[in-house]
Amino acid sequence: MKIRLKETFKKDYRKLTTALQRLADNKLKLLADNPRPPSLRVKKMEGHVDIWEASITMKYRRTFEIEADAFLMRRIGEHDKALKNP
Repeated sequence: MKIRLKETFKKDYRKLTTALQRLADNKLKLLADNPRPPSLRVKKMEGHVDIWEASITMKYRRTFEIEADAFLMRRIGEHDKALKNP
C-alpha cells in the first residue's frame, strides 16, 4: 500500500533522533508490505473512529488511518504523547 504523511506527522518525525527516524522508516516499510505484522502490534485505537496505532519501539508509537489505497500517517512520537492527540 501507499504511504501518505500528514503535516503533523512530518513535524513529529523531524523531532525524532536520527536513530529513531531510521527505525521508524524500517517499520513503515514493513507496514506497507504487510498491514498486520505481529512485531508492529497494530491495533485500532479505542475511542477513535478509523484511527489505528502501531509500535516503533516499546516507548514510541505512530498513529494512522487506513484509506482505500494508502496508509495516512497522522502522528509519531512517545507513546503517551502520540496517543493522546492521534
